Amino acid sequence: MIKCVAIDDEPIALSIIQEYCRRFGNIELQCFTSPIEGMACIKHTLPDIVFLDIEMNSHNGVQLAKEIPDGTCVIFTTAYSEYALDGFNVDAVDFLHKPIFYPRFERAVQKALLLINAKRASGLRRDTLTLKVEYKTVVVEVDDISYVEAMDNYVKVFRPGLPVIISQITMKEIENVLPSSRFIRVHRSFIVSLNAIEKFSNRRIFLKNYDNYIPVGRTYTEAFNNLYNIFKQNNYSK
Repeated sequence: MIKCVAIDDEPIALSIIQEYCRRFGNIELQCFTSPIEGMACIKHTLPDIVFLDIEMNSHNGVQLAKEIPDGTCVIFTTAYSEYALDGFNVDAVDFLHKPIFYPRFERAVQKALLLINAKRASGLRRDTLTLKVEYKTVVVEVDDISYVEAMDNYVKVFRPGLPVIISQITMKEIENVLPSSRFIRVHRSFIVSLNAIEKFSNRRIFLKNYDNYIPVGRTYTEAFNNLYNIFKQNNYSK
């Protein structure tokens, strides 16, 4: 579940964000028209994402953003486009110009999720990925993943004994958020878990629990052999 907080002094704006979060799926949202109450909630609950209006009657959202704890992604929402530069100067993930339409909202949340996944993969948060699957989001345990296969603008995530996940994310994006010490790209269309490897040659990788093999692209052979040897040495030394 993705924890989110929205602060906006316009109830209608909050209701739109609430509806979009419900449509996106797997989001737990708390809404506040009071910036003071909203900031207190943020500091107490440490949400994953904050939707923050910039121009409010009593407070400026850019100034409030400076008080938001590290690790929380900020997405600004405002009717005034001239504030966009100020928003990015405080490391906002995205800037949504009102009126906000759902496709633009979805892209902003996806961008935030990529950052959240990267932090989780680096050990700052639990070792999981949050992937968009059709009209919902799914939390995937990294340890469950054996390999990832490219499929046009989607990827297929394979987990032994569990359903295959098809998510609208690029291979480059998922490669960036998977732990580089445990996963490696071995082909333009494949990323494999080093833990899942049963045996391999210069051109083929056979994985535990799977009958099919994964091809190794010529440009990936040396990098794969080097990383796999290091990985095995580290495991044997433990």
